[in-house]
Amino acid sequence: MHEVDIAIVGAGAAGLGAAGEVAASGLSGVLLEARDRLGGRGHTVETPVGPIDLGCEWLHSADQNPLVARFQALGLTIDKTPPPWTNIADSPMFTRAEQAEFGRAFATLETRLEAAAEDGGPDRPASDLLEPDCRWNPLLNAFSAFYNGAEFSEVSLHDYAAYDDTEVNWRVAEGYGAGLTRLAPSLPIRLSCPVSVIRHDGPRLALETALGTMSARAVIVCVPTAILASGALRFVPELPDKLEAVAGLPLGLADKVFLRLDKPDTFPAETQLYGDPTRTATGAHHLRPLGRPLIEVFLGGAHARELEGQGPGAATAFAIDELAAIYGEDIRRKVHPLAETAWAADPFAGGSYSHALPGRAGDRARLAAPVDQRLFFAGEACSAAAFSTAHGAWQTGQAAGRAAIESLTP
Repeated sequence: MHEVDIAIVGAGAAGLGAAGEVAASGLSGVLLEARDRLGGRGHTVETPVGPIDLGCEWLHSADQNPLVARFQALGLTIDKTPPPWTNIADSPMFTRAEQAEFGRAFATLETRLEAAAEDGGPDRPASDLLEPDCRWNPLLNAFSAFYNGAEFSEVSLHDYAAYDDTEVNWRVAEGYGAGLTRLAPSLPIRLSCPVSVIRHDGPRLALETALGTMSARAVIVCVPTAILASGALRFVPELPDKLEAVAGLPLGLADKVFLRLDKPDTFPAETQLYGDPTRTATGAHHLRPLGRPLIEVFLGGAHARELEGQGPGAATAFAIDELAAIYGEDIRRKVHPLAETAWAADPFAGGSYSHALPGRAGDRARLAAPVDQRLFFAGEACSAAAFSTAHGAWQTGQAAGRAAIESLTP
């Protein structure tokens, strides 16, 4: 049986953050990853038009994001171009006057949400703060689907308000996922090694893996909530409090479609348009991100889940249909599918990022709490104010790594 001081389960941003702490501590450790690659929900792939991020893409709160300096130290390029959603493209389906009206409706909703969260009242669905009969409620829910991975009716008011965002958003030109994989520390790594059971009823923790049983004095669990909720990773004895917590922190869904452009100069770079601003089931189309000859389409919430259920190619077909409705049928000859994601169907993710259900804002702290100072938990769902982000996951991984080290070194 392989024995280490600290085993880390999951090599996404949280696991990599924890592994860095363990590697620097002098204690023995191992990083166990079910996939055949590092990065988790951060995944960059190369294409004929350059690298694209199938998962996390934006360095949110970049002026405070600890990964910015780390990526710069690796020689990666930090692009500070303002995000496309701050520059809405002209569209016959969404006039300048309508854009301004939607902007006012969005600002009104944000004010109402903030005030309701600060008044100390009970938690409730964020949708309760939508103005009744507002014509922009469908598009506001589409925003929530992209932002939270779920519509406002599924989102806790208090959790939504707890998110800390400086609204400074940068990108890694070489890819966020590529940057994460380059942060891997000098610690033994086992890829294609899912952990199915963690036993914590003996003097040492035993991990049942695809490569055999391993033993550790402490374990840091860095897997998505959907994996814990499904039972793909179990604890013996069971941890009912953790299962209750992950039930309140489901993974929402944000999928992407990438389309290569034949004549990119006909589209304004670094702009965004909504396919149909009158519907929640619409896409946010980023035109020529980083000036590249492509369109990146974001699909979220129940709509993204429905498209995944229709099978491969359905999301791409939907995105092209929306573009044809705006630019005319001729555009079908000018765009070519590059990639599409299906994060809900991903067996090692089960979704994109967590949101707290109404009444369940406290579940993040419950999930993050260690068990017997031997089992530690990390990941974006454990972050109090930077959930749904890679840097939030990284920070929780670092914190869990330090806590595990301290528990073993009096």
